[in-house]
Amino acid sequence: MGVVVSIEEGRPDAEASLADLVALVSGGMERVNAQILSRTGSDVAMIPEVANHLIDSGGKRLRPILTLASADLCGYAGIDGDVKLAASVEFMHTATLLHDDVVDGSDMRRGRVAARIKWGNEASVLVGDFLLGQAFRMMVEVGSLRALDILSAAATVIAEGEVMQLTAAKNTGTSEDEYLAVIRAKTAELFAAACEVGPVLAGRPVAEQEACRAYGMNLGIAFQLIDDVLDYGGTSAALGKNVGDDFREGKITLPIVLAVRRGTEEERAFWRRTLEQGALEEGDLETAHTILRRHHALEETVARAREYGTLARDALDPFPESPMKSALLQVVDFCVSRVH
Repeated sequence: MGVVVSIEEGRPDAEASLADLVALVSGGMERVNAQILSRTGSDVAMIPEVANHLIDSGGKRLRPILTLASADLCGYAGIDGDVKLAASVEFMHTATLLHDDVVDGSDMRRGRVAARIKWGNEASVLVGDFLLGQAFRMMVEVGSLRALDILSAAATVIAEGEVMQLTAAKNTGTSEDEYLAVIRAKTAELFAAACEVGPVLAGRPVAEQEACRAYGMNLGIAFQLIDDVLDYGGTSAALGKNVGDDFREGKITLPIVLAVRRGTEEERAFWRRTLEQGALEEGDLETAHTILRRHHALEETVARAREYGTLARDALDPFPESPMKSALLQVVDFCVSRVH
């Protein structure tokens, strides 16, 4: 497989594929950022410290951008419903990251020391809960029962995905279908919900709501599959965490599923020792790379991501041509062009 490169390392094609969308929603995102800043305030000093440690750490804020974009695509003409829902989506995402790092025992997040390392597991979990509470307050303020239903259902599905991943962790017998079910719930569901609430706010027909949801769902799956590849062939800058963390934490991702399925008994014994038993030895990560390359597992995962990217593009077919539609199509390129 070719070299895996991150957009932070200067992939102009990947960066450019986000530029149009970022420009189109820049005014809305300024208001989202102001909303985020105001909603992280608390008399309890540790809450804004922990929350802003992660919120200010340079994430792309792709999910709230998608909420603004889908609302614009569908002609939303309200005052601030899209802004509040976009901020809610970002708070939901940040809360899941705080919780994830505790569950996974991660040391880094978005290129910084994880909040749990700096403030402890308890503070990370509780501040994540605070952000979820603020997210739901903003959803209620918007006054759309359907949007509230979509995002609250997403919160439930994401939690289910976390538990599913916990159950599948270190199980080298995990099937491809089982793994895809995890990432649909854990990662793609929030992408889908972020996109679906836009046409809901705009009062668009169910068909358009479903189209935006399908776009977000398939985009989210493609995004996660590329992350799976980057963990074995990228850089810490690309991931915002240490390369190889998935391997060290015993996470079963699609490259592993494919390699186990295609491998020899000796190779499967290697995966059982390293991932199931956690008995890591010097050079194991390099051996994992070798096995993954031997069975084209990384290349195949990228190919699957591109297939989901095509489904995301196709989902936008019902919408007329517009600068926003073109920008949303380019986002698919951003998600999959982080590797080559």
